Amino acid sequence: MNWQDNLIAASERIRELILQTKRIAVLGIKTEAQAGQPAFYVPDYLARAGFEIIPVPVYYPEVTEILGKKVYRRLIDIPDPVDLVDVFRRSHDISGHREDLLAKKPKAVWFQSGIRNDEVAQELAKAGIKVVQDRCLMVEHRRIAGS
Repeated sequence: MNWQDNLIAASERIRELILQTKRIAVLGIKTEAQAGQPAFYVPDYLARAGFEIIPVPVYYPEVTEILGKKVYRRLIDIPDPVDLVDVFRRSHDISGHREDLLAKKPKAVWFQSGIRNDEVAQELAKAGIKVVQDRCLMVEHRRIAGS
Protein backbone atom coordinates (compact mmCIF):
# COMPACT_ATOMS: atom_id res chain seq x y z
CA MET A 1 0.00 0.00 0.00
CA ASN A 2 1.19 3.49 -0.84
CA TRP A 3 1.71 5.49 2.39
CA GLN A 4 -0.28 8.37 0.87
CA ASP A 5 -3.38 6.14 1.06
CA ASN A 6 -3.14 6.63 4.84
CA LEU A 7 -3.82 10.36 4.46
CA ILE A 8 -7.61 10.37 4.58
CA ALA A 9 -9.75 13.23 3.26
CA ALA A 10 -12.60 11.59 1.31
CA SER A 11 -15.95 11.50 3.13
CA GLU A 12 -16.50 7.77 2.47
CA ARG A 13 -13.09 6.86 3.94
CA ILE A 14 -13.74 9.10 6.96
CA ARG A 15 -17.07 7.33 7.45
CA GLU A 16 -15.37 3.90 7.31
CA LEU A 17 -12.74 5.02 9.82
CA ILE A 18 -15.34 6.29 12.31
CA LEU A 19 -17.44 3.13 11.96
CA GLN A 20 -14.36 0.99 12.74
CA THR A 21 -13.46 3.04 15.84
CA LYS A 22 -14.32 2.09 19.42
CA ARG A 23 -11.45 3.31 21.68
CA ILE A 24 -10.42 6.96 21.36
CA ALA A 25 -7.51 8.52 23.26
CA VAL A 26 -8.01 12.29 23.43
CA LEU A 27 -4.65 14.08 23.44
CA GLY A 28 -5.01 17.59 24.86
CA ILE A 29 -8.43 16.96 26.45
CA LYS A 30 -9.67 19.70 28.77
CA THR A 31 -11.46 19.15 32.08
CA GLU A 32 -15.08 19.64 33.11
CA ALA A 33 -14.05 23.14 34.29
CA GLN A 34 -13.53 24.03 30.59
CA ALA A 35 -16.82 22.44 29.47
CA GLY A 36 -17.44 25.21 26.90
CA GLN A 37 -14.27 24.41 24.94
CA PRO A 38 -14.16 21.92 22.04
CA ALA A 39 -11.37 19.92 23.75
CA PHE A 40 -13.96 18.99 26.39
CA TYR A 41 -17.35 19.01 24.69
CA VAL A 42 -16.24 17.00 21.63
CA PRO A 43 -14.93 14.04 23.73
CA ASP A 44 -17.99 14.37 25.99
CA TYR A 45 -20.23 14.06 22.90
CA LEU A 46 -18.20 11.06 21.68
CA ALA A 47 -18.52 9.34 25.08
CA ARG A 48 -22.29 9.86 25.00
CA ALA A 49 -22.32 8.48 21.42
CA GLY A 50 -20.87 5.21 22.75
CA PHE A 51 -17.12 5.53 22.21
CA GLU A 52 -14.67 4.59 24.97
CA ILE A 53 -12.76 7.79 25.75
CA ILE A 54 -9.27 7.72 27.26
CA PRO A 55 -8.21 11.16 28.54
CA VAL A 56 -4.62 12.30 27.87
CA PRO A 57 -4.49 15.91 29.07
CA VAL A 58 -1.40 18.00 28.47
CA TYR A 59 -2.06 20.38 31.37
CA TYR A 60 -3.91 19.89 34.68
CA PRO A 61 -1.28 17.76 36.51
CA GLU A 62 -3.55 17.51 39.57
CA VAL A 63 -6.43 15.92 37.62
CA THR A 64 -6.72 12.13 37.84
CA GLU A 65 -10.09 11.67 36.10
CA ILE A 66 -11.94 13.35 33.23
CA LEU A 67 -15.39 12.20 32.08
CA GLY A 68 -15.20 9.61 34.88
CA LYS A 69 -12.19 7.94 33.22
CA LYS A 70 -8.62 7.56 34.48
CA VAL A 71 -6.19 10.12 33.04
CA TYR A 72 -2.97 9.04 31.33
CA ARG A 73 -0.08 11.45 30.88
CA ARG A 74 1.32 9.85 27.73
CA LEU A 75 -0.26 7.73 25.00
CA ILE A 76 2.33 5.00 25.49
CA ASP A 77 1.12 4.59 29.11
CA ILE A 78 -2.37 3.53 27.97
CA PRO A 79 -2.80 -0.22 28.36
CA ASP A 80 -4.17 -2.07 25.33
CA PRO A 81 -4.43 -0.81 21.75
CA VAL A 82 -6.13 2.45 20.78
CA ASP A 83 -8.21 2.74 17.61
CA LEU A 84 -7.85 6.49 17.22
CA VAL A 85 -6.03 9.40 18.84
CA ASP A 86 -8.10 12.60 18.65
CA VAL A 87 -5.64 15.51 18.85
CA PHE A 88 -6.49 18.87 20.42
CA ARG A 89 -3.08 20.57 20.21
CA ARG A 90 -1.89 23.58 18.25
CA SER A 91 -0.41 22.59 14.90
CA HIS A 92 3.12 23.60 15.95
CA ASP A 93 2.85 21.60 19.22
CA ILE A 94 2.12 18.28 17.48
CA SER A 95 5.79 17.64 16.72
CA GLY A 96 6.38 17.30 20.47
CA HIS A 97 4.01 14.30 20.50
CA ARG A 98 5.49 12.59 17.42
CA GLU A 99 7.51 9.94 19.34
CA ASP A 100 4.60 9.12 21.66
CA LEU A 101 2.22 8.74 18.69
CA LEU A 102 4.65 6.52 16.79
CA ALA A 103 5.38 4.41 19.89
CA LYS A 104 1.66 3.85 20.66
CA LYS A 105 0.91 3.16 16.98
CA PRO A 106 -2.86 3.69 17.00
CA LYS A 107 -4.81 2.66 13.90
CA ALA A 108 -5.52 6.35 13.21
CA VAL A 109 -4.71 9.89 14.34
CA TRP A 110 -7.25 12.68 13.92
CA PHE A 111 -6.20 16.36 14.00
CA GLN A 112 -9.25 18.43 14.96
CA SER A 113 -10.59 21.45 13.03
CA GLY A 114 -7.95 24.07 12.35
CA ILE A 115 -5.09 21.66 13.15
CA ARG A 116 -2.63 20.59 10.44
CA ASN A 117 0.92 19.36 10.60
CA ASP A 118 1.83 17.89 7.23
CA GLU A 119 5.30 16.80 8.35
CA VAL A 120 4.01 14.70 11.28
CA ALA A 121 1.00 13.49 9.25
CA GLN A 122 3.36 12.20 6.55
CA GLU A 123 5.59 10.48 9.11
CA LEU A 124 2.58 8.79 10.76
CA ALA A 125 1.20 7.73 7.36
CA LYS A 126 4.56 6.19 6.42
CA ALA A 127 4.44 4.24 9.71
CA GLY A 128 1.10 2.73 8.62
CA ILE A 129 -1.14 5.01 10.69
CA LYS A 130 -4.19 6.60 9.06
CA VAL A 131 -4.35 10.39 9.44
CA VAL A 132 -7.20 12.89 9.15
CA GLN A 133 -6.35 16.60 9.38
CA ASP A 134 -8.37 19.75 10.02
CA ARG A 135 -11.76 18.03 10.55
CA CYS A 136 -14.04 17.89 13.59
CA LEU A 137 -14.70 14.33 14.71
CA MET A 138 -18.00 15.36 16.32
CA VAL A 139 -19.23 17.03 13.10
CA GLU A 140 -18.19 14.02 11.00
CA HIS A 141 -19.80 11.56 13.43
CA ARG A 142 -23.05 13.53 13.43
CA ARG A 143 -22.98 13.55 9.62
CA ILE A 144 -22.67 9.78 9.34
CA ALA A 145 -25.01 9.08 12.26
CA GLY A 146 -27.67 11.12 10.48
CA SER A 147 -27.18 9.33 7.15
